[in-house]
Amino acid sequence: MANVVLYRKYRPQSFAEVAGQEHVVTTLRNAVRMGLLSHAYLFSGPRGTGKTTLARILAKTVNCKDPKNGEPCNTCEFCEEINRGGAIDLIEMDAASNRGIDEIRDLKDGARFAPSRFRYKVFVIDEAHQLTKDAANALLKLLEEPPSHVIIILATTEAHKMIPTIASRCQRFDFKKLTAKEVADNLESIAKQEGAAIDKEALFLIALQAEGSLRDAVSLLDKVLTFHSGSDTQKRVTTQDIEQLLGIVDANITGEFVEKLIEQDTKGAVEFLNQNLEKGVDPYEFAKNLVEYLRHILILKLNPQLVITLEERFTKEQQEKIQDQAKRIDQKTLTSILGHFLEAENKMKYASIIQLPLELAIVDSCARGK
Repeated sequence: MANVVLYRKYRPQSFAEVAGQEHVVTTLRNAVRMGLLSHAYLFSGPRGTGKTTLARILAKTVNCKDPKNGEPCNTCEFCEEINRGGAIDLIEMDAASNRGIDEIRDLKDGARFAPSRFRYKVFVIDEAHQLTKDAANALLKLLEEPPSHVIIILATTEAHKMIPTIASRCQRFDFKKLTAKEVADNLESIAKQEGAAIDKEALFLIALQAEGSLRDAVSLLDKVLTFHSGSDTQKRVTTQDIEQLLGIVDANITGEFVEKLIEQDTKGAVEFLNQNLEKGVDPYEFAKNLVEYLRHILILKLNPQLVITLEERFTKEQQEKIQDQAKRIDQKTLTSILGHFLEAENKMKYASIIQLPLELAIVDSCARGK
């Protein structure tokens, strides 16, 4: 196993290596190839979907000495400087901790001077929505009259919090969550390169836990492989290993619990809950998975044709069980149960007895019509 964390070791170094953002990659590559660069970009989307990675690749490509078809060569001195993280003309700032007007004034002062070595001086501001009002206004002035040698890339997980006048002066790209299959395929490639024996189903389970974030998925894989590195290297990592290590609640357990709610078996549901908690099931994870499971049932109640949404997350048998449960529970009851457990999930954070909100939700859910 590598000493460098997997996410950094396998971070994409070219547009072609970026997964799941084809619409962004194609446009940026064409812009570089055709010389149609914007002075400012806004990269918006969920965390871990490649915003800062693509910002670095763009910075590298526009400064590359020998770009090929809109891709960086990754061998010239400028590409290598950025790959090593030592490029003085690539300035990265985290607005979550550097959000004041003084930091933006320093950035504006730096933007006035020509690049030391590169063709373009590139500023990447992460979590740009966290800039203060004064800082945002100062940044706006730079965006209104940017020097020709400057490219500014703003990255944010909450584009709706950006000042509209700033957003309007940027070329915006919306990043999407990756599908579980896209994430699992990337994990499989990394596992092979690491020489790790891990079942495809286990990789898919990790991908599901990451909820569309490739960075989170690779971090989870790193955790799994680190845990198994001290054991028998020939032993395959299975879904059971992943469930145990990451505290994942099996969908079969959730389905059996929902069955008791449908049957209004208060005593059985409380016992089932506590038995699983005693076995080491994480109560927060149990609540989160339960709410998601109930949501899937609700989706099928609203539109049975949306059964396709289950295909990436559940086995064939689990899908059939969810479909059957959706037919056997009326919508009003289902929304009531879902409301009880959503409330319980929130109350668990402050409860002295962590499972008590879940137990009360069971009582309320099973008391209908009694």
